[in-house]
Amino acid sequence: MRTIETLKSTHNLPDAELLELLETADEALIRQLKAAALEVKLAVKGEEVLRRGLIEWSNVCRNDCLYCGIRRSRQGVARYTLSREQILSCCERIHAAGIGTFVLQGGENPAGALELVPIVRTMRERWPSTAITLSLGELPFETYALLKEAGANRFLLRHETANPEHYRQLHPAPMRLESRLECLHELRRLGFEVGMGMMVGSPGQSRQHLLEDIRLMQSFGPEMIGIGPFIPQADTPFEHHPAGSAETTLRLLAIMRLILPQANIPSTTALAVLTGSKQAGLEAGANVVMPVFTPETEKIKYDLYKGKYHV
Repeated sequence: MRTIETLKSTHNLPDAELLELLETADEALIRQLKAAALEVKLAVKGEEVLRRGLIEWSNVCRNDCLYCGIRRSRQGVARYTLSREQILSCCERIHAAGIGTFVLQGGENPAGALELVPIVRTMRERWPSTAITLSLGELPFETYALLKEAGANRFLLRHETANPEHYRQLHPAPMRLESRLECLHELRRLGFEVGMGMMVGSPGQSRQHLLEDIRLMQSFGPEMIGIGPFIPQADTPFEHHPAGSAETTLRLLAIMRLILPQANIPSTTALAVLTGSKQAGLEAGANVVMPVFTPETEKIKYDLYKGKYHV
């Protein structure tokens, strides 16, 4: 079909045609979209599925995002922060498993992020050839610089939505989309490989918002793209809102593979919660999985959304 061939060859489509791909009920068109994304992934990235070892460093967070299971005001969350020894033990296990990337992820905690600087330096000294990815939220420029100097290579900072009004519906003041985008540009100026991404089906989201997300990621050109469905969590303001669509998530994943063929795109756990495995994402253009190495005693506390550890 001409629409898919145009997207595959030019890495772009007019807005109306992108919206058609998000909204169509034409099963043949959607099969072709996913098949084209898989073909491009195999041609550009090869058959290997990249593994990243995920360490959920802390569920302490200063923010109160309305959808998140570790939001500051959520009651009953057992807060934890891994020690230096626990983090390095996780790294040992990841390295022993033959995985070439450590991913340190945690709630937004600027003071805690500063404490990670010497730990990141030790990680770099002990495993000089292993990539170090951080996902720690919005931090002062100086902290990003210290983490980069200590040896971190990559930083994941999902924008969640490209529409400022919709962002305000999901995040209370003083959080602003403008601040998040400024952080993404700062990370790039510092020389990080930068990842961004968004939720699909979050409360208040429209198809036009999804189009804005596509255009933002296209214009920024991130090295990594994370796309996952919204999944409600108990005891949050959005606990009764329906989950996002796995099908729409897969279509977006495929579209972004065709628009930015060089990007690394994970098949996310959130998507697997709805589909039952990570295979559907891999067949729609994803090329990364992120097995969790957080200690068993703590990982259940990193409770972002319902069903997170049931796949």
